Amino acid sequence: MILSISGIVLFGTIAFLFFRRDGLKVSHALVCALFGFYVAGSSIAPSITAGGASLASLLGGLKF
Repeated sequence: MILSISGIVLFGTIAFLFFRRDGLKVSHALVCALFGFYVAGSSIAPSITAGGASLASLLGGLKF
């Protein structure tokens, strides 16, 4: 678990710096994909999934 958390922090920081400094290029998208795989395998993945589902239901319930 410690290796997973440090991987999340590392790839998250790199992805943020790439996005802020250079825009998002193909190599940067690869780092973002690796970040996503590390997050998906962590203990916070169910919370992220629940938050995404909650946001989707909120947006789906809006009437225009």
